[in-house]
Amino acid sequence: MSHNVIDDPSPAPAAPKGGHGAKAMSLDSDSTPSAAAVTGHVASARRKKSDPHATRWGKFLQAAIKLNASDLIMKSDQQPKLRLRGALKPLDTEPVSTEEFWAIAEAILDKEQQEDLHKFGSVDFAYDYDDHARFRVNLFQARGKLSVAARLITSNIRKFEELYLPPIMSEVALQPNGIVLLCGVTGSGKSTTIAAMLDYVNERKPVHIVTIEDPIEYIFNDKKATINQREIGIDCLDFKIALRALVRENPDIVLVGEMRDNETFEAALHAAETGHLVYGTIHASSTTQCFSRIYGLFEQEEVEQVRKILAYQMRSFVYQKLLPTLHPNIARIPALEILINNGVVRKYVLEAREGELREYLKSVEARQVGMIDFNMSLVQLVEQEYIHLRVAEESSPNVDEFRMMLKKLG
Repeated sequence: MSHNVIDDPSPAPAAPKGGHGAKAMSLDSDSTPSAAAVTGHVASARRKKSDPHATRWGKFLQAAIKLNASDLIMKSDQQPKLRLRGALKPLDTEPVSTEEFWAIAEAILDKEQQEDLHKFGSVDFAYDYDDHARFRVNLFQARGKLSVAARLITSNIRKFEELYLPPIMSEVALQPNGIVLLCGVTGSGKSTTIAAMLDYVNERKPVHIVTIEDPIEYIFNDKKATINQREIGIDCLDFKIALRALVRENPDIVLVGEMRDNETFEAALHAAETGHLVYGTIHASSTTQCFSRIYGLFEQEEVEQVRKILAYQMRSFVYQKLLPTLHPNIARIPALEILINNGVVRKYVLEAREGELREYLKSVEARQVGMIDFNMSLVQLVEQEYIHLRVAEESSPNVDEFRMMLKKLG
């Protein structure tokens, strides 16, 4: 069975910078994942290599790995699709029938995960293809049929320059303590950027890094640093328990997946106050919106205290969005907004004037220390011919302002 990608983009170099493009290739191989395992929130189970349904599932994952796809997307009675360079491309293979999809689910899920799927309509788990590649998987029902979204997670962590991140990110990564937040919507590359930052530290500082993730996004190999990665549901029951244990684990740097509730953020603030560097992600549409999202996690009477702690413990908020490029060898490129704490930023936060920081980001003073607002990042990407003008305008939070800035530089 030949698993070629239909209408695959033109060939790209073996290691394109930031790209997902690759040659279509035959994946008709008898090789199956070595010691592959399914790991769920509360259990893990070795899959049966002899199970033909699990084997076919393994073939789809193998295609994603070989073609350097970011995701595998499957829907009952359709051909599986791979996300290459941000676009979905179908695999040249037979559609997966509804009956076969349920058989695959039974083959790769343990009993408790199957019960969760039937009870809640979806189940999240991580699937280890081999020692170097794993997938973050969401298996869910839609109109009574199964679908799946599987994100490829590897130990291939890219450098800042490969991700087209500015040099200031190295300074952000090497902060001695405090809080560094990456914000953006799902699929904006937050995890990839944080992985690059952590690995930058890993290569330079003999520190202890502890990550608390749900699930693990990238697999780190120890370099100068010692890294312990804890997965919710596998290594610890929940974020609350994992965060409570942090003090006894003696970390220097902590990664706390997504800041979802006040308990998680309160623990992060406490860790920062006690001398740790804390990385995290939060859903927000700008660096300044981060503040309101954080304050929204707390009761009104707690906000002022949180504001004071944040004014002194915040190191940097980085918002990013991935945009399609004009280059055949670059899949998507990040447009960034970077807010770095200094005396001015601290004063604005303490005075509850966070909304005015958007104007400060445009100032010469802010730019001199590496800050940038989102519209300026878009202007630079257009000027450097990385993205199309139309893409920039569609992504701009203020199109008129963007056009004025572009006109000034032109």
